[in-house]
Amino acid sequence: MRIKHYIKNGLIFLPLLFSRNLLQPELLKKTFFGFILFSLACSIVYILNDIFDAEKDRNHSTKKNRPIASGRVSKTQAVIFILVLTILIISLNYICFSSFLPHPLILTYLILNLLYSFYLKNVPIIDIAVLSVGFILRVFFGAALINVAVSDWLYLTVMAMSFYLGLGKRRNEVLKNETGTRKVLSKYNKNFLDKNMYVCVALTIVFYAMWCIDTVELIPHIMWTVPLVMIICMKYSLTVEGISDGDPVSTLLHDRFLFLLVLLYGATIFTLIYILPYWN
Repeated sequence: MRIKHYIKNGLIFLPLLFSRNLLQPELLKKTFFGFILFSLACSIVYILNDIFDAEKDRNHSTKKNRPIASGRVSKTQAVIFILVLTILIISLNYICFSSFLPHPLILTYLILNLLYSFYLKNVPIIDIAVLSVGFILRVFFGAALINVAVSDWLYLTVMAMSFYLGLGKRRNEVLKNETGTRKVLSKYNKNFLDKNMYVCVALTIVFYAMWCIDTVELIPHIMWTVPLVMIICMKYSLTVEGISDGDPVSTLLHDRFLFLLVLLYGATIFTLIYILPYWN
């Protein structure tokens, strides 16, 4: 189920946080249940990927230890578990939102990732784009849950950052020579990935700064966070270009300093939005 990867679904809470609604119980409850539903949908995608890639994963340095690739879980058991998760998603969706059919954005995510598993993961550039769309869908799903709009600058920030993360992951896979486990890697090279990583991280910082300028009337002093975001991006680059395998979640969880910087950013944003305006 890749529980640790649920951290990526924290993007669902961004619209709630930035719209000043984090402390609204009803909206917080809606977002939390949405987070659970999206996380279970992600687990279905992860299990499907493991089923399709089991043979290739057995030749991978770390993926060979995954339950299906290692033989600890059979493909039949995995399919049964997918059915259980599907029933759970439908049931929870009806209980929480009075509908048997999950939100269109969750369905879009599932369909897109099915296409990714079957074919798109073998198409260069498109494979990274699909991963990026997954991050963007999380933000728009969070906004749809509480009926708020997503700022254009926030959308562009998330898009650029997700491309940067995807390119970094491919870069390290190429360096580790994992072409036998992922066919698309033979179509990439380090120089191409490095150049586009730098472009995307620069765009991330520029778009974030523009979002701060656009938001400064609603969140005074938000520009204070731009240097912190720059430091986070630089620290992430330093880690990824070192001994990291390029996976964003593993990188974040195994780099204590980077993790503390992200926590500091979260605490700063919370203070600027929910504490500072009422300080006086």
